[in-house]
Formats: sequence, C-alpha cells, structure tokens
Amino acid sequence: MLISLVRPIVGEEEVEAVVRVMRSGQLASGPEVKAFEEAFASACGVKHAVAVNSGTAAIHCALEAAGVGPDDEVITTPFTFAATATPILMQRATPRFVDIDEQTYNADPERMLAALTPKTKAVVAVDLFGLPVDPQGLDELRRRGIMAVEDACQAIGARRHGVAAGALLDVGCFSLYATKNLMTGEGGVLTTDNDAIATAARRFRQHGQGERYEYLSLGYNYRMTDMSAAIGRVQLGRLESINAARRKNAHLYRRFLADVPGIVLPFVPEGVEHAYHQFTIRVVAEETPNGTDRDALRAKLSERGVATGIYYPTPLHLNPLFASLGYKLGDLPNSERAASQVAALPIHPLLTEAEVETVSSTIRDIVGA
Repeated sequence: MLISLVRPIVGEEEVEAVVRVMRSGQLASGPEVKAFEEAFASACGVKHAVAVNSGTAAIHCALEAAGVGPDDEVITTPFTFAATATPILMQRATPRFVDIDEQTYNADPERMLAALTPKTKAVVAVDLFGLPVDPQGLDELRRRGIMAVEDACQAIGARRHGVAAGALLDVGCFSLYATKNLMTGEGGVLTTDNDAIATAARRFRQHGQGERYEYLSLGYNYRMTDMSAAIGRVQLGRLESINAARRKNAHLYRRFLADVPGIVLPFVPEGVEHAYHQFTIRVVAEETPNGTDRDALRAKLSERGVATGIYYPTPLHLNPLFASLGYKLGDLPNSERAASQVAALPIHPLLTEAEVETVSSTIRDIVGA
C-alpha cells in the first residue's frame, strides 16, 4: 500500500459550492470573491484581503505596491520555491539572496540587515514549511523604510505569539494551490492593514484600472474566479480542523522519531503554532547508525511504499535563472547543506496514526536505529 505524500481534501461541500456558482451564471470575479476576501481577512486578523489567481500573483502585487522597479534590490532567501523570487525579476529588479538560519530554514534577519544597500526597496521573508517568520527580527529593516513582505504561501493558519501568518509584516502573501493546507486548485491572497497597499493590489490585479476602463498604470489579469472563491470559502470553514490534524500527525512523528540519531526533526520556537504544510526532517549521514544519507533513505522508503519529497533540491542562487547574479557554490552554505539533507514526510490530514507509525518504524529500520 502506498502512503502518499499529499492528498487534497475535496468533499461534497466543495462540489456543491462550485455547482451553485456555475448555475448562478456569475463565473468570473464577483460576490463569492468578495465574501471570501472578507472571511479570509477576518481569519488573519487584518483589514484587507485581496484575492488573486496564485501565490505568485500575490507576491507580484505586493512588490508593485512597494514601488519596486528597475535598479531596485529586494532581499530574500534562496531556500524556497522559485515564485518567492521570480516576481522580483518581473519588476525588473534584482534579487539579493541571504543565507538561512539552519534551525528554522527561514532567512536569517541579521544577514538581511547586513545585506542592505542604498538600492534595497523591500525584503521577502518566507514562512518556510509553515513556520512563521519572527517579525521582531525585521523591525530594524522596517524602521529604515524597507517594506517587509511575508511570503506566507505555506503558512495559512500558523501563528506566532497569537498573531496570524499574513499579519506579521507589512503585507502577507498566500498560495491556495491544490496541495496547500487551504486550497482552491489555483489561487492566492494578499493580506494587509495598509489601505494604500490594498488599493494598489486591487488595481494591479485588474489591468491597472481605477474606474472601469480607466487605465492608471500597468497591471495584469490576476483575478480570482467565483468558482475558486466558493471552494476557498468551504475550505476556510474547515481550516482549523485541517491544521489540527496536521499538528497531530507532527506530534506523532516527534514521538516515534525523537531518539533516532541523525534524524533532525523540525524546530518550533516557543509561542509558535506551526502550520506543517511540510514535515521536513533532516538526514545527517555522519550521525545515522549505519551511515544512511537522505537520498538512500528516500530510495528505500519508496521501495517500501512511502512517498517523500525534497523541498528544495537546489537553492535558487544555484539555478540557471539566477546565474547572472554571480552566486557560486559555497556562497550560501546553510542553504546548500539543507538542500542536500532535507526530506519531507507525509503529513496530510487524511494520514492515519497507523500510517505515521509505519513511516516512522520504516525510517528507524532503514537507518539502523
């Protein structure tokens, strides 16, 4: 029996919501999107939520609202999905990568501060795997007028000292891709308490329009459909139970794998409610009882019917798209080392306790624990 890495939850409520919208005749952005935005803003504890058609679009809207353009620099992390950084290129600006904190996998705020130049316009801090960033670490950047964008694409429902992901920095950006904790198939949301940012994002997602057919600036078609929003409203209603199931599975993994040498479990700082979009372990071959490394562990798990993933196998600074920036192997060692050691285990809400125990006992057997 295969234990899958991801399993999107789609029930009859989602099906009925989509059918209802299709029968209404209002398929494009309309009342469902507005209702979803209001519910999403309430869930995050912010004034505005702007629904768009992807997490990439949300980050792009945020950078446009920050006024990022040619000759500007934006500081971010290389240990993330490409869409954290590609909107920087879309704005004809330059990404500046800084290394991660090895415990959290999030960008190191001190390194971000050290990377500031007169050209720095914004930073994009990632809530990687569902662990929200520490906003206090970015206070000095914000005091200097640098807009801080929270890439919360993997962190819907996470909290730090009671503050929801998406409300920790100047603007938050979410992905609602099919495998996310809350999904609409494809979709995204920008969150903020700043009226000007929200206005700019709404204009940018709608061809730069002010009044209808009044084109004020360059914009794109980043609108969310009412069908997607209808799915999102249903999913939002069960988000708490979805994340509770993920946290329960994470707790089980911690119990079953706590004493396995060479298997490093996710670090969760005090006061943080992790969203566990991924449950990412680290395999340190020098410390496993029989010298098993990450790739050997994954291969043997696959042979035994357990799916795993690598997020992310190559840091962005070493990808061809960013070669012109001049980074080389060894420049960002924490990110490079993590990329060679991390593996994501199944953590989705449909996983049973027996399956978590099977995955864990299989890992123990493979590494000789």
